[in-house]
Amino acid sequence: MAHAYTSGLRVSPRTVVARTRRLPLSGQVLVDVGDRVRPDTVVAETHLPGPVHNVNVTNALAIVPEEVPGCMLKQRDEPVAKGELIAESKGIFGLFKSSVRCPESGTIEMVSEVTGQVLIREPSTPVRINAYLDGTVTETLPGEGVVVETAGACIQGIFGVGGETHAPIRQIVQSPEDEVTGEMINDRLRGRIVCCGSMITLDALRKLIEVGASGVVVGGMRYHDIGDLLGYQIGVAVTGGEDIGLTMIVTEGFGRLPMAERTFELLRSMQDREASLSGATQIRAGVIRPEIIIRSNGDEASADQASSDRAAPAGRGLEAGSLVRLIREPWFGELATVASLPEQPVRLPTGAFARVLEARRTNGALVTVPRANVEIVET
Repeated sequence: MAHAYTSGLRVSPRTVVARTRRLPLSGQVLVDVGDRVRPDTVVAETHLPGPVHNVNVTNALAIVPEEVPGCMLKQRDEPVAKGELIAESKGIFGLFKSSVRCPESGTIEMVSEVTGQVLIREPSTPVRINAYLDGTVTETLPGEGVVVETAGACIQGIFGVGGETHAPIRQIVQSPEDEVTGEMINDRLRGRIVCCGSMITLDALRKLIEVGASGVVVGGMRYHDIGDLLGYQIGVAVTGGEDIGLTMIVTEGFGRLPMAERTFELLRSMQDREASLSGATQIRAGVIRPEIIIRSNGDEASADQASSDRAAPAGRGLEAGSLVRLIREPWFGELATVASLPEQPVRLPTGAFARVLEARRTNGALVTVPRANVEIVET
């Protein structure tokens, strides 16, 4: 078999990344194709309708529904404040009047002669989406959003928590094997994306939140530490909405796992460069990986690269020479190069038959592993 497909993990120093920024409902696009945008540039906005309050004026004034419009002191589409009089009965000879006050500030949306009820809608909530990337608007989606594109480095992780952020990168260890502890955290990391080595302790993570770090990228972390940080354990993950004070990306997996040398050195080369970071993770159909994206100086990627990147199929080909990451023991987390792809299934030690590949580890050793036990590293 000359060609096969497997899941991909991107660790690339130079590529073109495009992200669609879409509103949750129809709104207004604020930028045009060709506009240069920063991560915090608002590219589209809309307004979420406020909640509706139902006021039963008929019962409150002891009148029939048909009389409600004549008792209204405020009419449809008029703004009203909480506690303000909105309706009042005629009373008897001008005396013994009953009245109705507004339960919440908003606008009168409807006055019904059929039910005798008045609907008051609270002010709408503005929803704005930013560009997320430092790049250029390449497409506008009328009433929906935009597509923003940038050229630079892109590193995807295994798991993440927290929303989108952007900040300069600060690497605080010398080796991908190093562990980050609380004693290594100080105020100089405020507003920085902190790049670590093999693991970060829960104490160090909490101190990063205290000093105001924007994010953290680390090889591994104890699974239960994440639960302690969030206050609950994560199962089949759909993350990205957690409000924990920073965004975190785990590049290798759970436990003490050295960050891949390629990833570590790429982050080291980007020291003090501003990056966009997202912890959103979806481990289901339509996989979403957490990512860190750093724009190249002067848009180093060429137009030809951009064109080929956009035209690339969603499934990446696995072939001889492909760089892969081993995702099962005993070589979990190691990078290797595909040496060959045998066509016929092979009997595994478990007794099952599976398609395998031969991979050459970084130390030169040749190993045979099931194809399901690798993921391609897109470069």
